[in-house]
Amino acid sequence: MQLSERLKKLPKYLFAEIDEMKKKKMMEGVDVIDFGVGDPDMPTPKHIVDAMKKAVEKPENHRYPTYEGLLEFREAVAEFYMRRKGVKLDPEREVIALIGSKEGIAHLPLAFVNDGDYTIVPDPAYPVYFASTILADGIPYRVPLKKENDFLPNFEEIPSEIAKKARIMFLNYPNNPTSAVAEKEFIKEAIDFCMDNGIILAHDFAYGEITFDGYRAKSFLEVENAFEVCVEFNSLSKTFNMTGWRIGFAVGNSEILKGLLKVKTNVDSGVFQAVQEAGITALRSEDKVIEDICSVYRERRDLLVEGLKEIGLEVEKPKATFYVWCQVPDGYTSVEFTKKLLNDAGILVTPGVGFGEHGEGFVRFALTRDVETIAKAVDRLKNVNL
Repeated sequence: MQLSERLKKLPKYLFAEIDEMKKKKMMEGVDVIDFGVGDPDMPTPKHIVDAMKKAVEKPENHRYPTYEGLLEFREAVAEFYMRRKGVKLDPEREVIALIGSKEGIAHLPLAFVNDGDYTIVPDPAYPVYFASTILADGIPYRVPLKKENDFLPNFEEIPSEIAKKARIMFLNYPNNPTSAVAEKEFIKEAIDFCMDNGIILAHDFAYGEITFDGYRAKSFLEVENAFEVCVEFNSLSKTFNMTGWRIGFAVGNSEILKGLLKVKTNVDSGVFQAVQEAGITALRSEDKVIEDICSVYRERRDLLVEGLKEIGLEVEKPKATFYVWCQVPDGYTSVEFTKKLLNDAGILVTPGVGFGEHGEGFVRFALTRDVETIAKAVDRLKNVNL
């Protein structure tokens, strides 16, 4: 049975090889400490789970949901954005529910990319930006995120002939995997670039609430003219520890959302309404719920970063996300260093090259392990000969 040509164009999935390495070590009896998975280890807050229990019992929630999402859910999103970001949204035109933000991101190119069109994709990046372009028969144009530029793309390096043929530009701040952040000046530059070239600006804002030390991540929609070109993808997964619930949303330009919704009506049947009701409860939670979650990640971040620096690794303390982007020592590739940590210390990280060629030279630690486990990992690292 032959795979389609578009599937053959997808890059080899490095993470499958890493999983095999982990399994082999565990079969050898090694207690592997896994920092590879960006999946919150903390449970969903109890009041959200309780809301779900009640919602599941309602017979009206056992039927097909609406494609765009319950109006009350979309209203809750609008309230959340106004409260947290000062952004005014029309819940009927500028908000749609998603089966997790990844679903919406993956479907967007199907709505706007034709055979041979370009998308502009950061590198390193969440792999779905690249893959969704390929699946829509588009051509991803990779733009490097370099340490010397604070892991922000340089728009002047994008050839004008590419910019004129591009339909979508994907950006993600706070950033996975680099944990970099974007300020208003850069966001305005991105919006202006997209307006000048007729490009949709697709902003992945999944980590927008996971911030530390008084830092507040800006929604791109806070910036002037954003609604002209921008759609922002967000999720309850990281904000409320709800990765398995598959509930997210897209907000912004109403015409872009119409295109996305047209794809969704043909390929899915909407988000289970009981999950949407739980999502309403989450979005209307007191801000302390988010603050408490961030406090846990902050403690973990401080412990891990201090430990990495103590053994001589080069790493910056992130302002946001639950990732630590660590430079590998001289003489190693990111895969070689990943293998060394696994073989010598039973510690699993994600090699930066798995997020794109410009991720080479770094590994990513996910702060999804408790402080006791992180302390144990730091002790093990001290015994690794670098």
